Amino acid sequence: MALEVGAIIEGVVTGITNFGAFVTLPDGKTGLVHISEIADAYVKDINDYVKRNEKVQVKVLSVDPSGKIGLSIKQASPTYRPRPSRNFRSRASFEDKLARFMKESDERQADLRKNTDSKRGGRGSRRDF
Repeated sequence: MALEVGAIIEGVVTGITNFGAFVTLPDGKTGLVHISEIADAYVKDINDYVKRNEKVQVKVLSVDPSGKIGLSIKQASPTYRPRPSRNFRSRASFEDKLARFMKESDERQADLRKNTDSKRGGRGSRRDF
């Protein structure tokens, strides 16, 4: 049985480390569920979520040519909803980003010039009228 990325299959947890859990799949191959793919919440201790010899549903995230299999327990859950991407500003072109940077930089420079001009004079330059 060839593993397909995106397939949801059942496996057995065979090992637990501080960075993830190893799951043996029905075809005898072993994949890794990284700690970030154990649950949708923050996972401090993997043992709070899975135990050795426990059957789990996993989603195949990746299969690389060297045989490493990336798995996810949280994405195999029917209640899983992906979070929206945080890099929404990256859709702007390089020219737009450069123009925004230049504008903000010019504004900061103007503010700095204005502030330093009003502070010039040092001690003893105070005039009493």
